Amino acid sequence: MIELSGNQQHGNRATGRAENLAEGIYHKLKQDIFDFRLLPGDRFTESDVAGRMGVSRTPVREALFRLQRESYVEVLYRNGWRVRPFNFEYFENLYDVRTILETAAVKRLCEQEQGAAQLEDLKRIWLVPASERLTDMSSLSALDERFHEMLVEAAGNDEMARIHREISEKIRIIRRLDFTKPPRVEATYLEHGKVLKAIMQRRADEAQMMLRAHIEESRREVRKITLHMLYSARADADRDAM
Repeated sequence: MIELSGNQQHGNRATGRAENLAEGIYHKLKQDIFDFRLLPGDRFTESDVAGRMGVSRTPVREALFRLQRESYVEVLYRNGWRVRPFNFEYFENLYDVRTILETAAVKRLCEQEQGAAQLEDLKRIWLVPASERLTDMSSLSALDERFHEMLVEAAGNDEMARIHREISEKIRIIRRLDFTKPPRVEATYLEHGKVLKAIMQRRADEAQMMLRAHIEESRREVRKITLHMLYSARADADRDAM
């Protein structure tokens, strides 16, 4: 058994606190971007964030570099940082890749001799009476994302699932907006249910068609909501600056 000296233990605790601090700053900044408190194109410095959060610049820098790797912010050399301008073409491309992966996964599921265990879990969540449906938008957004991830995971290709998870993370900033309108909740339950039933009945073409239509409807809806929210948030920011 290896024993650490007092200095080593103190150093480990300090490192752990620094990592936790950077993690907290990362999540706070990411939520600010998701909620449009930090708008696309907004510029800021590490000192701005450090002063607002009452921390040093070091954990702020670590958090920002992580957000940069995830394409939420970009560094402006000698001039601080900027929230990445919204690029709908970028998100459209991600949605296209997502659709290809999910429809391929559905085809595999329909061809499997034995149904995947994940499908039973999905049936318990989505094939329920209307009276048992969830209404909390945050929970539904997370469950919707997991529905699509589990379809790909159930197909049994780990690399396909990994790529799909990365895409899900990148489009989450707009995808979650699909659940800001109550009619989309009912539509999601119905559409997920139809896809699951088609998979269980091995109707691959039908399952792929319905899944593709489901993703496309969500894509149109989140684009419309995103444009509206961006316009409203920018108008509010302009009024506050007057």
